[in-house]
Amino acid sequence: MEELMESLSKQTNMNFDLIVVEDGSSETCELVLKKYQDQIDIEYFYKKNSGPGDSRNYGMAKAKGEYLIFFDSDCIIPPNYFEKVELFLKTKPLDAFGGPDAADVSFSNVQKAINYAMTSIITTGGVRGKENNLDKFQPRSFNMGITKKTFEQIGGFSDIHPGEDPDLSYRIMKAGLSTGLIPNAFVYHKRRVDFSKFAKQVYKFGIVRPILIKWYPDKFKLTYTFPTIFLLGSLFLILLSIFFSWVFLIPILAVAGIVFLESLFRTKSLIIAMLSILASFIQLYSYGFGFLKSFIKILIFKGDEREVFKDFFFKS
Repeated sequence: MEELMESLSKQTNMNFDLIVVEDGSSETCELVLKKYQDQIDIEYFYKKNSGPGDSRNYGMAKAKGEYLIFFDSDCIIPPNYFEKVELFLKTKPLDAFGGPDAADVSFSNVQKAINYAMTSIITTGGVRGKENNLDKFQPRSFNMGITKKTFEQIGGFSDIHPGEDPDLSYRIMKAGLSTGLIPNAFVYHKRRVDFSKFAKQVYKFGIVRPILIKWYPDKFKLTYTFPTIFLLGSLFLILLSIFFSWVFLIPILAVAGIVFLESLFRTKSLIIAMLSILASFIQLYSYGFGFLKSFIKILIFKGDEREVFKDFFFKS
């Protein structure tokens, strides 16, 4: 929160109110907020833990502005963020929007490698937003804005987590409202600080995807299955290499090589490029395993997601 508040205090456009919702933290951020109360109009609320979706809804109900913008506490906001957003919305008003994320120079090499894995077209298939598909962008809650009117019409986030942001985006689109990507309105998002936590996070993303496919069959994309296909294909090739020849590992090594070269080109760092291979394979395998597990239980055996994956749903 210290870094987030510092970045918000340096905005070139300070025409915003800040609502901080503390969702059951054992160590609160009140002392941090007091340091900035003379620079930013801050409202602070503490509540019991009920999940990020419910807490964002709580904050939106308190908000007075025309646009409601969300950041996670592990984000750093570039100084001209609000300036860029306001300029874009003046020429192209949207009911909901999102922006990209990037790695700040202050991030660790592991965080930069994870950022690569979460933004590369090689590992995501471009599902996180492409320049030629701006008007169908699904905003992510670490950098997301909707109008107050949209919140009142749609009803805010649901109780699922993770997955509450694509669920909200789908409901916004279903209502005939507009969503879009503002390409230059990026934030620096730290994500997870180590690979074990990152693996757990993307595993949960994989679990949630078949649930969303069940809820919104028309939103299914073949791209969502690629990590599982990669996982099963890798296991098959590894078995072939064990029983026959190492040459069956060449496709896996080729993917690793492509990741290394793209990351090296983007980051200009050999260390980050090497770590990007590990981050990318963790993402593909963890997500792929979670997707496969959920696909079998939810879509094949028709399980009730709220019973099969109870921990993915918060009670408001």
